[in-house]
Amino acid sequence: MKKNNLTKIDIAKELSKKTGYSLELSKILINSLLIVLISSIKKNKLNLKNIGTFRLINKSERIGRNPITKENFVITSRKSISFITSKKLLSVVNLSK
Repeated sequence: MKKNNLTKIDIAKELSKKTGYSLELSKILINSLLIVLISSIKKNKLNLKNIGTFRLINKSERIGRNPITKENFVITSRKSISFITSKKLLSVVNLSK
């Protein structure tokens, strides 16, 4: 049975297997890639051609409710990331059903 979650180690192992690089070099490459992606997203927008667009969005403070106790509480304002998939990636995924 295949795992539903993919970790950085899983990606590094797959990269190592496909490229012949050592596992340590693959880990460094994955971590470096994530650092570049995060710094680009922090600048507000990252568009990966044929993959999708990441955007930084600000969520306002709002009132939330515990569904069990019905008690209200404040959800603080925060930043979040939105991802919009490219049409090309969607078409590739839909073809591989």
